Amino acid sequence: VQLQASGGGLVQPGGSLRFSCAASGSIFSINRMRWYYQAPGKQRELVASITSTGGTNYADSVKGRFTISRDNAKNTVYLQMNSLKPGDTAVYYCNADVRVPDRNYYDNYWGQGTLVTVSS
Repeated sequence: VQLQASGGGLVQPGGSLRFSCAASGSIFSINRMRWYYQAPGKQRELVASITSTGGTNYADSVKGRFTISRDNAKNTVYLQMNSLKPGDTAVYYCNADVRVPDRNYYDNYWGQGTLVTVSS
């Protein structure tokens, strides 16, 4: 199983970016999917998560600005980021709980990080 993220880059304060992260491989089902960020010199933190049925949770710092969504048919999770601030500058990682065929439990997988820089 691989998680492939895309969508990072440089954006001005107040701008928007949209990430996507697609899971591929031998997948039976995906439970919760998440986005984390890790700012320079800081620990990795949870940004948002979404269940298989669409229930969402957000870090207080991004509520009202970021929206997590998913397309179960495509095994893909998205993160729409609006009103970006310099403090959102970080490497963003996708994460998912994936069940592969012939197993009755979920393993946790990480995508590669993608850098977002918010600067004028």
